[in-house]
Amino acid sequence: MPIATINPFNGETLQVFEPLTPEQLNHKLDLSATAFFRYRATPFPDRARCMSRAAEILERDKEKLARLITVEMGKPLISSVHEIEKCASVCRYYAYHAERYLADEVIETNATKSFVRYLPLGSVLAIMPWNYPFWQVIRFLAPALMAGNTGLLKHASNVPQCALESNAFFSRLDSTRVCFRRY
Repeated sequence: MPIATINPFNGETLQVFEPLTPEQLNHKLDLSATAFFRYRATPFPDRARCMSRAAEILERDKEKLARLITVEMGKPLISSVHEIEKCASVCRYYAYHAERYLADEVIETNATKSFVRYLPLGSVLAIMPWNYPFWQVIRFLAPALMAGNTGLLKHASNVPQCALESNAFFSRLDSTRVCFRRY
């Protein structure tokens, strides 16, 4: 079944997209798993640089991204701009704080040395709702990526252009040769 952008004001179909085939989906799952084994070893300063770059790109492109949200959702443009600004803010927040949050925590036990260590888990799947199409993605991906995981997203079907743009967004980060790649 095709996925469509439908004007929320008049019900007009603006654009139609084909969903992934099972083969394409399996390929993306394989790529994400492979990427995890490389990405988990990325040092925190490199991850922070990536996340800071993400914030810069979001701020630079906020008008374009906000218009896309408004077209697909009917959200007022100023609210859409605020959503993108909030995304940039959370990228900076995790760029600055993630290493400290994920540092080993020494705990008291009868052993010589005991601690809690936070290690990357792998490819993390997120199924996104439609109401904040960029915020929902970034609030998941920023901490997941900073923790050394890779992310797979199943976007809401009623915001397909926002979904494609968020994928393209991470592709643009890869073009900076920093660390994120589109899979």
